Amino acid sequence: MLDYIVVGLGLSGIAISSQLQKRGRSFVVFEDNSQTSTKVAGGIYNPVILKRFTLAWEADKQISYSIPFYQKLEEELNEKLLRPFSIYRRFHSIEEQNNWFEAADNFRLSPFLNTQLIWQVNNAIPGDFSFGKVEKTGALDTELLVRSYKKYLEKHQILKNQRFEYSKLKISEEGVSYDGLEARNIIFCEGFGVVNNPYFNYLPLRGNKGEYLVIRSEELQLKQAVKSSIFILPLGNDLYKVGATYNHQDKTQAPTLAAKEKLKMDLDKMINCKYEIVDQVAGIRPATSDRRPLAGNHPEHQRFFICNGFGSRGVLIAPLISEKLLNFIEDEIPLPPEVDIRRFQKKFYRS
Repeated sequence: MLDYIVVGLGLSGIAISSQLQKRGRSFVVFEDNSQTSTKVAGGIYNPVILKRFTLAWEADKQISYSIPFYQKLEEELNEKLLRPFSIYRRFHSIEEQNNWFEAADNFRLSPFLNTQLIWQVNNAIPGDFSFGKVEKTGALDTELLVRSYKKYLEKHQILKNQRFEYSKLKISEEGVSYDGLEARNIIFCEGFGVVNNPYFNYLPLRGNKGEYLVIRSEELQLKQAVKSSIFILPLGNDLYKVGATYNHQDKTQAPTLAAKEKLKMDLDKMINCKYEIVDQVAGIRPATSDRRPLAGNHPEHQRFFICNGFGSRGVLIAPLISEKLLNFIEDEIPLPPEVDIRRFQKKFYRS
């Protein structure tokens, strides 16, 4: 009998699987490539909400845990996944400058906000009111992570490249069974796909669609990430990722012309050099109604667990929440109330 079945292999599924390996647990992962948010994500890890210069929820704790977590994965997979760099926030007014300095006085934000104004970052990106530098930031190559981790699981013959069919899931005396597999527990890490999960679709996972452009520009020559109304993230070889949009209505995963035009309009306001659009990608972020993760077990099926709802900050959130979930399952350490799905238990009984 297996210890776990894991459904989904985005940031959540990879984090859970890595934690299970660390604990020496046996498991198998189901992945059908139906959800694309992890693979198309910008991958930026940044603890600061750059619209208001505030610290994202628990982000200082998350970053101190997540970076060593991914560094360990780099060793295990023999891949370079992390790319540290600073992010430069373009100011639009004197008032924003003042807000930046005020935020930097906060002891939790001060390690990340450099108080020296940067007057020029790049010739192609004018900044009349200067730039603020965010430190201890960077990007995780999420596409490479998913690809290399899948190969790792395939090598160990614990990956099932197939659609998980809920109708085949049965409750057994010692745990769960699925299509001939027996396991003590099952953890659903399906991202926005959880809306089709009959056991957890009562949870308020709204989802929001994010779209990015990939551009090529020989003139831009940008080595840093820059944030204005949108992000520009250097990819190397004169390629840059530009984004992202946030759409709460459209739940399709196909790129749209409207998003392309919006991103292009914002980009044209931000840079003054030539570029060409070479690609456009889209995915649905698994965002919750209260902007907190979803972790815990089903109200009636105690062997059914979920790890989901990371929104746009999955790179930082996934490693720590996955550990807390396994601490809850295996060590009976209570989950923090703000992430425990018991906060939505009334919705289950009303559904």
